[in-house]
Amino acid sequence: MASTGKRSATKTRTNRPAARATKPRRATPKAKAAARTARASPASAKRAAPKVKGAASKAKRSAKKSRGSAKTSRSSPKTKASPASAHATREAAISRWLTFVEQHGVVLASARGPVPSLASEVVGEPIVGSWWSHPRAQLIFEMLSAIDDDVDVRCFKLVDGKVTFVHRRVWPALVRLAHDGVLTADRLASFQQEHMPTGEHRNLVTPFPEWVPEEVAAAAASLTVEQARAQLGPWV
Repeated sequence: MASTGKRSATKTRTNRPAARATKPRRATPKAKAAARTARASPASAKRAAPKVKGAASKAKRSAKKSRGSAKTSRSSPKTKASPASAHATREAAISRWLTFVEQHGVVLASARGPVPSLASEVVGEPIVGSWWSHPRAQLIFEMLSAIDDDVDVRCFKLVDGKVTFVHRRVWPALVRLAHDGVLTADRLASFQQEHMPTGEHRNLVTPFPEWVPEEVAAAAASLTVEQARAQLGPWV
């Protein structure tokens, strides 16, 4: 029995060194520094992440602002012309078409025929049907009204019975042919539209030769029939 106890005590003493061997070793200074770096790295990355995120958000806001600016520039309404600019543009157009009537001498207001049609020239294309239904009817109306009101232009139903503008330059030729019976007096009755306060219009008719100025009558007397025909063109 005594020997058994001695063996047990010996066995116990031999196990003690094994227990001391499992005790963890103390970390070296280099290992401690690596551990601190590892622990600090996630925190540093976490602190740096908002900067990256903030830069991305800033870039996104900048891109959105640029798109908004481009959209605004595309949708911005055109600047309207000032009243003075619009008036100058209208006067320039009237001057242009007065020159056109003077050059041709005789033009139709809007109908088609052997002489130019002013309405078609104004819009730059032949007009099918009534010019009132044309998309640019307002412009046509303004130009025809301005020509009709000009002191150097008279209006007759001269060419094919249609409304015809005749410039002062060729009035003597009309008078010459009327005196020789080539043109009838009813074709040389001058009429002008008067704008009423109610908004309506009425024709003021001046029969031939009441509208003829003295200087025009004198110039007509110096023309021959052939010269008068040459001035008015082949439609006579």
